[in-house]
Amino acid sequence: MSTKDTISNYHLSEEEEKKEILREYRGLLKLLKEKMKPGDKDLIRTAFEMAADAHKTMRRKSGEPYILHPIAVAKICVEEIGLGIRSCICALLHDTVEDTDITLEDIQREFGSEITKIVDGLTKISNVMDANTSKQAENFKKILLTLTDDPRVILIKLADRLHNMRTLDSVKREKQLKISSETVYVYAPLAHRMGLYIIKTEMEDLSMKYMEPDTYKFIAQKLHETKRERTRYINDFIRPLKEKLQHTGLDFEIYGRPKSIHSIWSKIKKKGVSFEEVYDLFAIRIIVNAEPEKEKEDCWKVYSIITDEYNPSPERLRDWLSNPKSNGYEALHTTVMGPLGRWVEVQIRTKRMNDIAEKGLAAHWKYKEGKDDESNFDKWFNQIREALSNQETNSLDFLQDFKTSFLAEEIYVYTPKGDIKMLPVGATALDFAFGVHTAVGTKCIGAKVNHKLVPISYKLRSGDQIEIITSAKQKPNNEWLNFVVTSRARSKIKDSLKEEKRQVADLGKGILERKFNAINAVVNHANLEELANFYKVNSTLDLLYDIAIKKNDLKELKEFTVHGDKLIPPKPAKPAEEKIESLDHKPLTKKDTELVIFGESSDKIMYTLANCCKPIPGDDVFGFVTTGEGLKIHRTTCPNATRLLANHAHRVVKTKWAKNKEISFLTGLKIIGLDDVGVIHKITNLISGELKVNISAMTIEAKDGIFKGNVKVFVQDKEQLDNLVNQLLNLPGIERVDRYDTEEK
Repeated sequence: MSTKDTISNYHLSEEEEKKEILREYRGLLKLLKEKMKPGDKDLIRTAFEMAADAHKTMRRKSGEPYILHPIAVAKICVEEIGLGIRSCICALLHDTVEDTDITLEDIQREFGSEITKIVDGLTKISNVMDANTSKQAENFKKILLTLTDDPRVILIKLADRLHNMRTLDSVKREKQLKISSETVYVYAPLAHRMGLYIIKTEMEDLSMKYMEPDTYKFIAQKLHETKRERTRYINDFIRPLKEKLQHTGLDFEIYGRPKSIHSIWSKIKKKGVSFEEVYDLFAIRIIVNAEPEKEKEDCWKVYSIITDEYNPSPERLRDWLSNPKSNGYEALHTTVMGPLGRWVEVQIRTKRMNDIAEKGLAAHWKYKEGKDDESNFDKWFNQIREALSNQETNSLDFLQDFKTSFLAEEIYVYTPKGDIKMLPVGATALDFAFGVHTAVGTKCIGAKVNHKLVPISYKLRSGDQIEIITSAKQKPNNEWLNFVVTSRARSKIKDSLKEEKRQVADLGKGILERKFNAINAVVNHANLEELANFYKVNSTLDLLYDIAIKKNDLKELKEFTVHGDKLIPPKPAKPAEEKIESLDHKPLTKKDTELVIFGESSDKIMYTLANCCKPIPGDDVFGFVTTGEGLKIHRTTCPNATRLLANHAHRVVKTKWAKNKEISFLTGLKIIGLDDVGVIHKITNLISGELKVNISAMTIEAKDGIFKGNVKVFVQDKEQLDNLVNQLLNLPGIERVDRYDTEEK
């Protein structure tokens, strides 16, 4: 169901609404027709009626009856993820226990324990969007705990999130930002890892539509404008390949598909090019219908035909036939030089591989039935189970570790004996060592990569062969945490450091006991906690460790009073500081959420502009309540925005600009062009002379006929900045003008 369809239904009469609900329900039954076994239809009807009755008084933000949401989620599960009857029942019931009077016992009675367990898993994670920081990360940990029991929980949750993203037009702006950032931060990478590439792409595109609307519209418009020319080019590229492939007798289909808006934008940013310079706006896909035993052979045959016709780029060959990705993805990718000197990406897959690429996990299971080999996907699951078993990990740390360890792309490396190991991109020799065994990791002093000596922090590349060098005298240190990326390595290093810290802390406990005896205080858990809070350390272990290493001499202890067994801290001298500290926990009032920057209320609420993105009036911004530094204003395109919005949504304050021509803001521009005579004079004349914009600083470097300039200017708002950029681009010889955050230079 599209966003447009959903939002246009809110004005229907009660009778029309009933017809609409029935129409959607019948559409779901139609999708399930081939999967139905005797009795299934009755079960689905029971689930539908149960959900419809439970949600009958509820409406979505768009005004439509709430029941349309569970039906839409069930449809996504069946049609786009390829799940079956039981998952469909769970999707229909996924919000009932959380939002209505229905209990897990009711579901157990009607549908049995398998469906109850999945609905319970979905209920545990249904609050993720509105929870506070640590709770949100904690909930995400729960998602993953449930995922390792039954992956259908996360697949249904992804369907739920996708439908929420498709219908996001009807919620408030700050909620759009929050849900979008969370989606691109966690759910899209998770969909990718589950092999659901189409869903991952749509989630990224929809998130971008709300987080960076101008850029999204710009690229969408450009794609629309170039569609005819692109179609013509794809047809010209495919024609000779089609003829050659037909002669081989292979059963195949070949077509071009556009790249997503989000991936095009990522390329523009990463490579520093314009839209016109992004060569792979589309990819050619060839799907072969091959017998299981001839799959590899047929794919390489197709590769041979392509490279006979077009020259390949040797470093752009990706062979996921020999080593499939851990999410089950198999394919052969190559990039070739097509007509008119343009690089074109070609993806070669069989019908089975394409099913797994489109439907991910569900298809993976379908083809695995009857086989007993442990796939890469199962190995990945086992690694997550191991990471989750470390209960001491702070939830936010866990979320970060999970993203780098499990949601990243993989590389393939070899042991000295030639066994293959899979690691996330960015993994080091030390990550590999911990992957072999904890004892090897903790004693690792270096490695040989392809027979050459390298440090333990050496970043590995696909195809490397690694031999680990150990020493009995080696032990982990804090520095190691700065360069390992796998969850296993991080947790084992932390365990080792904690054990060492405990041994040192025991000495601190002895010192503390002597100090406590002097003031007749008792060493108990409550008093240790009181002291840890007073000195603002994270734990009693940190407190005892600081005492042992003489970082804390406890000189304030004499100001404490003892009442029975209880240690009572002195009254704080500066209540003002306490007030700032508590800003983080203060519930935001209705008035706060309507904060206007540079409007009437700007005098009453103190704020600062974030250094990481230097917002100026006209930028799309949000306020963020920090601990100790009050309110900070960030651009929604800030490099830190996604993380802040996804992890700390409860601290976000809605903000908007009011006009104030009295104040100027510092921002920076990078200018690239041809090093022509008088070019600097033209730039300064335009900025200072014609446009009357003050220049704060300017640096120009020229090399081999190209100049690169950085100019810091004071502008009043984004409108003035955009005008300046456009005027500069109109100067002869100027190739690119990009805004940068003034902290960069």
